[in-house]
Amino acid sequence: MNKNTIVTILAIIGGIVVLGWVLKLAAKLFVPLLLIGIGVAVYLAVKDNKRIGGPK
Repeated sequence: MNKNTIVTILAIIGGIVVLGWVLKLAAKLFVPLLLIGIGVAVYLAVKDNKRIGGPK
């Protein structure tokens, strides 16, 4: 095993760890962001219908 192989293996392991943290954070933020998105969509649909293909 040379130095490049060891560095490659460590980089892959580090990438998997970072990806795990990102996915965990995304899972925690998914529900609040989904609720905010639904709220904004309802607000835009109710408000004057100007932004969603309503009368100009």
